[in-house]
Amino acid sequence: MAKKFRFRLAGRTAPLSVEGWRKRARGRVPEMVWAYIENGADDERTLRENRAAYEEWYLHQRVLTTTSDVDLRVKVAGTSLDLPVVLAPTGLAGAAHWHGDLGAAKAAEDAGTRLVLSSASAYSIEEVAQGTAEHHWFQLYPWRDRGLMASLMDRAQDSGFAALFVTVDVPVYGNRLRERRTGMALPPTLTPARVLNAATRPRWTYGYLRHRRTTLRNLEPDSGSRGGFESVEIQSANLTADIGWADLEWIRSRWTGPLLVKGVMHPDDAQRVVDLGADGVVVSNHGGRQLNAVQPTLRALPAIAERIGDRAEVLVDGGIRTGSDVIIALALGADACLVGRPLVYGLAGGGAEGVADVLRIFREEMVRGMTMMGRARVGELSRADIAPRR
Repeated sequence: MAKKFRFRLAGRTAPLSVEGWRKRARGRVPEMVWAYIENGADDERTLRENRAAYEEWYLHQRVLTTTSDVDLRVKVAGTSLDLPVVLAPTGLAGAAHWHGDLGAAKAAEDAGTRLVLSSASAYSIEEVAQGTAEHHWFQLYPWRDRGLMASLMDRAQDSGFAALFVTVDVPVYGNRLRERRTGMALPPTLTPARVLNAATRPRWTYGYLRHRRTTLRNLEPDSGSRGGFESVEIQSANLTADIGWADLEWIRSRWTGPLLVKGVMHPDDAQRVVDLGADGVVVSNHGGRQLNAVQPTLRALPAIAERIGDRAEVLVDGGIRTGSDVIIALALGADACLVGRPLVYGLAGGGAEGVADVLRIFREEMVRGMTMMGRARVGELSRADIAPRR
């Protein structure tokens, strides 16, 4: 039976920004879970620079423009959206809050946008499809086992998922030191101190014990299984560096709907992806969690948009925390943005209601910013609307 979530978060008691939701989330989950949510690879240079890249740009404010009705509508992967902010695929989202992917999907569709459901989701493909009113999108890794990939694609297509996002930047796991230091390995290492830390978050602990949404439901051999680690072990065993363009060709041949490739950071790769039949790319470095010292996604975006923007859709993620960030990304060539950590901040801080509020904040910040910029439609945004910091 599909879970029902009520969106009743009082505006006056809710955080006023995504950063406010981050601070609330920090205090509501155990240290191990927070490390999983927040950390990046190695010394986290790319994690930091993803965010800092947005501070290199200014918005142009214009006056006396009579801009009174801002239109944020875009079309992505054949779907019309009321907001150019999509919820990114986030593995083990149920570790942040038991509402997990299903709650996030419902919040997204209520906001007029979509969730990209992770292969590593805490709710299964079928549970999300049955519990939502709209057709969301599905994310797939090019794993070692083609039979497993084929099964996931078939399940997603049969369940009405309207687009496929193929994540290609995880041939191996990044070296996430904060996770390792806090015991968030496979399997997690529990100590008395870590158990005690979890016990100081009674709301989280109750949700964990009551609902057990911390396994990868799409990968459980038995759909009714409550096993803690078997599904994660299946995913880990299927990661392989022995993947190439032939694997993407095979995926394209099996998926009949729109297909976007996530994890593209070089214009040459973007061009080849489109040449192989993809409908778009997501400029992404996995939130700084994979290859450290790679350039921030915002810096990689313009060259990729220039190379393929007239042939395919270009989305971007990484470091986006405000409506102004979204405006900057659109002005530099993105068609829309994906947000991962803001999704999880909302979940950890307030469940599905928190995600809904995060999306409301993005919408209000974009409308307010574009009004003061004199831009009535996101499609009007261009490089002329921003200036580099010198």
